[in-house]
Amino acid sequence: MFDPKLKEALGRVQKPGRYTGGEPGSVYKDKNNVDVRFAFCFPDTYEVGMSFLGEKILYELLNSHENWWCERAFMPWLDMKAEMERLQLPLYTMESKDPLTDFDAVGFTLQYELSYTNILAMLDLAGIPFYSKDRDGSWPLIVAGGPCACNAEPIADFFDVIQLGEGENQLPGICAEIEKAKKEGGVSKKELLLRIAKIPGVYIPAFYDVTYQEDGRIEAITPNESGIPAKITKAIIKDLNEFTPPTNFVVPMVGAIQDRASIEVLRGCVRGCRFCQAGFLYRPMRQRDANLLNKAAQELCSNTGYEELSLSSLSTSDHGQLEELLDDLNEWAPKEHVSLSLPSLRVDNFSESLIEKTTKVRKSGLTFAAEAGTQRLRNVINKNVTWDEIEKTCRIAFKGGYSSVKLYFMMGLPTETLEDIEGIAETAQKVVDLYYSMDHAKGRGVQVTISCACFVPKPHTPFQFVPMDTAETLQAKQKHLLESVHSRKIKVNYHDSTTSFLEGVFAKGDRRLAPVILEAYKRGCYFDGWEECFKYDTWMQVFEDLGVDPRFYCQRPIGLDEVTPWSHMDYGITHDFLVREYNKALAAQTTKPCNRACSGCGANHLLGGPCFDYSQNLV
Repeated sequence: MFDPKLKEALGRVQKPGRYTGGEPGSVYKDKNNVDVRFAFCFPDTYEVGMSFLGEKILYELLNSHENWWCERAFMPWLDMKAEMERLQLPLYTMESKDPLTDFDAVGFTLQYELSYTNILAMLDLAGIPFYSKDRDGSWPLIVAGGPCACNAEPIADFFDVIQLGEGENQLPGICAEIEKAKKEGGVSKKELLLRIAKIPGVYIPAFYDVTYQEDGRIEAITPNESGIPAKITKAIIKDLNEFTPPTNFVVPMVGAIQDRASIEVLRGCVRGCRFCQAGFLYRPMRQRDANLLNKAAQELCSNTGYEELSLSSLSTSDHGQLEELLDDLNEWAPKEHVSLSLPSLRVDNFSESLIEKTTKVRKSGLTFAAEAGTQRLRNVINKNVTWDEIEKTCRIAFKGGYSSVKLYFMMGLPTETLEDIEGIAETAQKVVDLYYSMDHAKGRGVQVTISCACFVPKPHTPFQFVPMDTAETLQAKQKHLLESVHSRKIKVNYHDSTTSFLEGVFAKGDRRLAPVILEAYKRGCYFDGWEECFKYDTWMQVFEDLGVDPRFYCQRPIGLDEVTPWSHMDYGITHDFLVREYNKALAAQTTKPCNRACSGCGANHLLGGPCFDYSQNLV
């Protein structure tokens, strides 16, 4: 039965279905008969959070334990946040409607740097103190994981536990330690954290001290407790086949941004694009067996009723059994009216066969990442794609009946010139010209969409050393791109350079940013990733008032031997390798994909042997 306050709030907001719960696939347990309660919090709206595959994986995994109960919570939109504050209604979970303070642990996924203020907003709505040092053992443990955990230092002081790497082993380990401590009784928070710190890949920020040089750079990051490692090595699943993909999704009441069945076919990437943080964080590439994937996919679609299945990964077309998998899926998917989509296709291995096997039910849009407009710059970023391959791919697509293509590019890449910007427009124009040089449906025009993101240098990549372009430079390049497009068949979209700047600050920031983030939240900054909510001027004023120069973090080069805020975090990639790749980038030299030749990045030590069997002549 709903709390009367909640009922009142739901009657006054635009989309009450975001907050009611009760969706098909939700897990309900008797809270009096479970030993551990875990609240999985997504620091954005319901529609965004319900699109996140990682939550679905961990939700099913934790709830498979009979005596644990994982529930979900999301950041309320502006209208619901205001109602909850007016009615003094604490933030609650979708399943039990209990406040977050009733849980043993509250976990946040760190998917995007601009969600950091939303984390503080959710803690505030729950009535939980912001800083870890202000929470004793009576409060839930506040836990974080996800890609931004690779440098969570700007928000490290708010968390008790941060998970580096893949959470399928870590999170159950944390819950097991919580359960053990509860049953023992009298275990202090510090003792519990010391036990949790022994789990591979777990980082306890309070157990590390940071010292700084006079010029603001970091002097050292050192453990302050015995037995705590100087470096934390990420957790990794060596064999993905040991973890079957989830086959029961919570089906959203309010349409999620990506409202479809999704199955992770592989993890990691072999490509080595120097700008791509995910490609380095999730090394080495590991794939699931086609037979296992087919069975899980069929069960998932049957359980949820979804009529679209996405084969998810960083580079799905690199799966060694993809054609076999598509054949297996097409044995049943068309009969069930289930369409297949491959969201991460590569220009250099796109084929007529892939089109034929993924359009038996319906066509989805085609998006290809060219990333840069000239071959020189594509070599700099190690995007091993040529114009000939782009042309071949678009020719196949147009021959297959497509008349619209989206091309992804980045702007602000290292060594970029205005000629490279012009190359973006020229590439799009050549695609338009290609379409009209071919036979196509009479009266049917082509549409080429350029989507251009602002490049943000990220930790654990070869480009972590480079400064980010200033907002003024990015805006000048955006203007030049628009002036370089001369066809109405080409549409240009680009990202706001001010939000990218703040993303860059947090991506390479340190613990001195925590007070800035908290003060910005108190001045009304949250939903920073949403254009209508972003308050750039407020952020800049907070930086000025607190005496912090944001440009120090993202608009200066980092020395090749400099101690960084993430130097104590080991994601398997050696520092020497990043330096080698950085120098090769400056020389516009490429590196082969990992499955063709080992480049000695160091990630193989995570598996205890070679990542690939090179005797098989993989290509």
